[in-house]
Amino acid sequence: MSVQSDKWIIKMAKNNAMITPFEDKQIRGDKISFGVSSYGYDARVSDEFKIFTNVNSEIVDPKNFKPTNFITKNSSECIIPPNSFVLARTVEYFKIPDDILVICLGKSTYARCGIIVNVTPLEPGWEGHVTLEFSNTTPLPAKIYANEGVAQFIFIKGNEKPEVTYADRKGKYQGQKGVTLPKV
Repeated sequence: MSVQSDKWIIKMAKNNAMITPFEDKQIRGDKISFGVSSYGYDARVSDEFKIFTNVNSEIVDPKNFKPTNFITKNSSECIIPPNSFVLARTVEYFKIPDDILVICLGKSTYARCGIIVNVTPLEPGWEGHVTLEFSNTTPLPAKIYANEGVAQFIFIKGNEKPEVTYADRKGKYQGQKGVTLPKV
């Protein structure tokens, strides 16, 4: 296995529509950076947020998840309540090659504010918008900015393709668009 460099990411993204829309360099300015980095891709969060609420005193149950646990907001920024979380999605749509595993880590700008980004690995053959979970570990409200960088995706190339990819087994989150809630 090996981690893939910026040159590989640019080639795969352009030749295979691996990341759409795609920025072939790091975009900075007055935004939290996004685009290709040395050994990864910094993805952006869209303006669609599902903010956790306890208004209905529900239990969060992954086998019986109730959409009423969230309120939906489309905005250029999102305030995460103290000690709470928000679901969102990437601006980018990913198509992962059959011999690649992708691991996601939050950006240091948010980590230094007590905001943790959680994403499960993107398996070989998976495609879709990535659902992102932001946890506010602080006792204060925390802000996330839409259309700015939030997490770095690291591409790991396997020595061979797996016998069965995510697409082959028709994974339940294959082709997801928008923020996708838990499924069993």
